[in-house]
Amino acid sequence: MDVKTWSLTLSEKHSLRVFENRVLRRIFGPKRDEVTEEWRRLHNEELNDLYSSTNIVRVIKSRRTKWAGHVVCMEESRDVYRDLLGKPDGKKPLGRPRHAGNDNIKMDLREERCEGMDWIDLVKERNR
Repeated sequence: MDVKTWSLTLSEKHSLRVFENRVLRRIFGPKRDEVTEEWRRLHNEELNDLYSSTNIVRVIKSRRTKWAGHVVCMEESRDVYRDLLGKPDGKKPLGRPRHAGNDNIKMDLREERCEGMDWIDLVKERNR
């Protein structure tokens, strides 16, 4: 299965956000408090205000959706198409089942409030 279909766990999302904030704190540096005139670290909300771009987790999800649109337009005989839309062959490992590629896309679209619609039609319309 391709890297772009991997699901992000909550701990991985948290680790990515922590890393992103650490990088942004390094870029923007400390802030001098006007009242006490002491230097302090920027809070997460201040970092989000300074950095106008979307966070790293949303970028990953949007690229995964864009990639799914490319895969849906492929021929059904391609391995990537079968990995995303087909059923996996062989025995499943013990324990909690992993999310399939199409489950990841459905979860991403549910977070964007596009839950009731067919995800294949949505990912084909990239502008939406």
